Amino acid sequence: MHKLALLTGFVLLPAASTFAGPFAPSAGQPGSTAIAANDSAFVAWATAFSDLVRGPVNIANPAGPLASFGAGAGALGPADASPSNPSPVVSLGDGGRITLTFPRPITDGPGFDFAVFENGFADEFLELAFVEVSTNGADFVRFPAVSLTQTTTQIGAFDPLDATNLDNLAGKYRAGFGTPFDLADVAGLSPAVDTTQINFVRIVDVVGSIDPAFARFDSLANRINDPYPTAFASAGFDLDAVGVIHAVPEPAGGVMLSLALAAIFVVRRKRRRR
Repeated sequence: MHKLALLTGFVLLPAASTFAGPFAPSAGQPGSTAIAANDSAFVAWATAFSDLVRGPVNIANPAGPLASFGAGAGALGPADASPSNPSPVVSLGDGGRITLTFPRPITDGPGFDFAVFENGFADEFLELAFVEVSTNGADFVRFPAVSLTQTTTQIGAFDPLDATNLDNLAGKYRAGFGTPFDLADVAGLSPAVDTTQINFVRIVDVVGSIDPAFARFDSLANRINDPYPTAFASAGFDLDAVGVIHAVPEPAGGVMLSLALAAIFVVRRKRRRR
């Protein structure tokens, strides 16, 4: 959801000082895994997108309008959304998706390997998405997401979530802070997916409804409860960026070839000047 629509007429809740769940807390809290957009750990950002499929603004009304805020290009390049400027994003709508590619493949290195940025304007206003990766663009594996949020009462469009109840779900952190992912978590899930050579990252909006007719489930078969419905043009997950932490190194041979070609070019220019 476009968070500017929420800044008028609603009181922002302060960040929780105690945490109910077992997972990492909000950005800035001790033990948080949030990574700031300007962190030097990022070596690359998504450069192209495909398979942008918008979901409806309310999945209970499939004949209604689709999410339409932003363009796919809003997810390219460095993360640039902020609580005061949440606009440079692409909104996916209920169950929508988008696939991103990168200048070099992502690889499984020490710790986290990439991070996904959303445009949440507060630590407790969170819209969530599944994250999937692929080597060949056809076979994807999904990170084993966990949501321990209660499922007896629907989280409303403006209701808070506790980040400590969420794991391996994009959107866990506010704008300007990425939710990180470790490719070791999906290693061996599919013989077609090589975690040392990830060329595609797919983001799939979580439909936050707890209605069994529309609910989405985590890796433990829990229904995932997040703000619903968000019946706006900017409905669903608002993708800002995907930043790469570990990329496959450029082949040494390619570097040497580039240097050799550059040297030949310089020699030829000198000869022409004589």
